[in-house]
Parts: sequence; C-alpha cells; structure tokens
Amino acid sequence: MRLLLIGSMNGQIGAAGKIALAKGGTVNLANDINDALDKFHNGLSVDVIMCDVKEDISKLTEALNDEKRVIPVIACGIAQDAQTAVRAIKAGAKEYIPLPPDAELIGAVLASFTEEKHPVVYADPKTERVLQMAKQIAPSTASVLITGESGTGKEVFARFLHENSKRASGPFVAVNCAAIPENLLESELFGYEKGAFTGAVSRHIGKFEEANGGTILLDEISEMDLRLQAKLLRVIQERQVDRLGGKAPVKVDVRILATSNRNMKTEVQNKTFREDLYFRLNVVNLALPALRERKGDIIPLVNHFIDIYSELNDVKKKELSLEAKTKLENYSWPGNVRELENTVQRAVILSITPQIMPEDIILSEAEEGTTTNIQENNEGVSNLVGRTVAEVEQDLILDTLKSTYGNRTHAATILGISIRTLRNKLNQYSAHGVDIPPAPNNMMD
Repeated sequence: MRLLLIGSMNGQIGAAGKIALAKGGTVNLANDINDALDKFHNGLSVDVIMCDVKEDISKLTEALNDEKRVIPVIACGIAQDAQTAVRAIKAGAKEYIPLPPDAELIGAVLASFTEEKHPVVYADPKTERVLQMAKQIAPSTASVLITGESGTGKEVFARFLHENSKRASGPFVAVNCAAIPENLLESELFGYEKGAFTGAVSRHIGKFEEANGGTILLDEISEMDLRLQAKLLRVIQERQVDRLGGKAPVKVDVRILATSNRNMKTEVQNKTFREDLYFRLNVVNLALPALRERKGDIIPLVNHFIDIYSELNDVKKKELSLEAKTKLENYSWPGNVRELENTVQRAVILSITPQIMPEDIILSEAEEGTTTNIQENNEGVSNLVGRTVAEVEQDLILDTLKSTYGNRTHAATILGISIRTLRNKLNQYSAHGVDIPPAPNNMMD
C-alpha cells in the first residue's frame, strides 16, 4: 500500500506517516495540492491519499478525475464536528479522519481502501481448475493472456494474479483498450511531454510508467490497432517506453496481463493481430469458461451479489426462494457474470416479499420469449422492403441494446461486432438526434 500525505495536518503528519509505515505501507509527502500534482506528473504512483482538510480538496479530486487517476482521497483535520466532515465528503473525499491520528482507525480505513475488492467466488470444478492454474502461475513473471466471453470475470482473475504475485505491493493498472479512442490510446499507455501536441499543457505519465514495479492489464487487447501493436511489442522487448515528444526512453519494470473475448488464433490468421505480439503475450493462457458451462458458480455468485447490493441499497438481506434458484440455474446467461450481477441488483431493489421470488428475476426478453422473432412475424420480410440497409441495421443495434439493458459489451457480443464499432455506430445515431439507451452503472469484466 502506497500512501501520499498532503499538507501539514497541524503538525500531525509525522505521526500519521509512522502509523502508515507500521501498517506495512510506503509514504510520500507533498507540501500542498500543487506539489502533489507535480509529483504525479513526474511519475509518482500511489494507492491512497490522506489530505489536510484545510487544503482545497475539490481542486484535488477534480484534477485526479481530469487525469483519469482513480485514487481515493481521505480528508484529515483536528476539527471533529460533523460539518467539517460533511464539507470534506461533498468535496470528493471518501472518508474523514479526525486528528490527532488513532492507529487503529487509520489502519482500518487504509485497509478498507486497499483490500481486494473482487474476490473469486466459485463452487464449480471447472472454475476451481482455472483458479488452481492461476495460483500456480501467479508468482512468476510470465505474461498471461486471459480469454473468455465478455462478462466471464477476466479482470477478476487478472487482479487475483497480481494479488498473489511477488508484485502484490506494487500498483495494479488496468487499461481498457476498447474504451479509449484509438487516437488517445498511445498517449494514455506511453505518456507525453509538455508541448508534444496541442493541448499537452504538462507532462503526462503513461499507464506503463504508472504500473512500474507492479502489473499492467491490457483489457480487450484484440481491439488495439496494428500500428500501436508494433509499439507495444517494442515496449515488451526492450522494457522501456518512449513518451510522445520525449527525448529519451524511460525504463519500466512491469508484468503484462492481457484479456480478450475473441479467438486470438483467428485474429492472427486474419492479420488483425500481430503473431509476434500474440506469442509474447500468450506465454500462459487462462481460458475462462462461460457461466452456462459452470453452473455450480451461479448460486454462490448470486448470494455474493445479494450481500453487496443489500448493503449498498440499505435493505434487509433476503434469501432466494427455491423457485427463484431454479429460474436462475436454468437460464443460459449470454451476458455471463456481468448479466447475473445486473439481474441480482434489480432483484434486490424490486423484491417486496420476505424472499426473492421468481417474478423479481427479470431476464433477457429474448430468453423469456417476449420479443418477436422476425421469421415468425406475420408481416415478415414485407416489413423490410423499401428500407435501406442502414435503417435496418440501426433498428437491429438499438433493439439489441435495449434487450441487454444498455450493456454495450453484451450487445456487441450478440451482434458479432467489436465494442469500438458499436460505440462508433451509437455516436453516429446520437449525432442525428436518436435516443440511445443509457449504459448500466455497474460494469464488470
């Protein structure tokens, strides 16, 4: 756990630092928020920030958000009145700790922000076999390619590999290669110097440098364009990155994990993914089975999500009725664990009886048989005559997106297109005033 302390904390900064060190952490100091931001721009990477409540916490959290740095901020101050704590939380702090510091309190708060958030929940023998392999390869330095359908929990296993590796005390940095526009991904990965291009007002440390000493996860690596694949291969071979506009390469020490929901051998055969990069990444392959192939995991995962969303929504935890269990176990889960999580979240919120009942389990309309099959429609092909391919395509994409409750990754899988293609289509429709179903708040891969 790496901690950054910002401000004087009324002379208590030394005591807070000693407590953090005693809890096994490493500590960096910054005089104020500007000093802290300068340290970030020069390569500092931390897991948690403790900031003097007298500092401009809003400025800090806004800067972190602008620079896409996901770091929890804990406010600290000698005042113990409720209003001080409320102002700090409203400014973006995740927690407020009164000073002088209490060792047990600081230890508990730091632990809550640095502990593993995505445990591997399972009961099925197929998942256990994958987990045993993950345990075996975790301590090594080998690159790992994690494959499986969207929503199977690839990032959960990536985090497990990191947490059980010799780099567990270092950073874990995840980069979604499909979510970041192609023209920005290079600078996001490798960083840039001030003045490298219009808008580069300060140095930006890339994700590889941010992950130095730890692990970087390249999520949905198959969505990366070939030009950038060549640069990534060079980084892997030479263990150094070139910032855009930089004068000299920067050494990095990272373990690389990558995920894909595609058949990577097919991608290589189709010349959409470099063969040399594939072999560099695929030193070890963890292949995650779809949820429909490991049905023993369904109920343990359901109970896990019931615990989470009962607490988040401040509702009494309910048991599943036998009928609800049967309904969940008999469903094919095309969206895998992500779809299961969304379904359980809805059930927890909608249930008004002492148990979660089958009617609280809202599944995909296609599986429930409530959508109309085009071939069974009485009007059939006549509905398509006179319409352009673009119009039919738009209806198909939007209808599929509605059936997945706005889940882009699930919809792209059903449609057989990449998530990037789907997002481009949706951006085109939105620009022409078409209403687009919003994405769900919780996303897991």
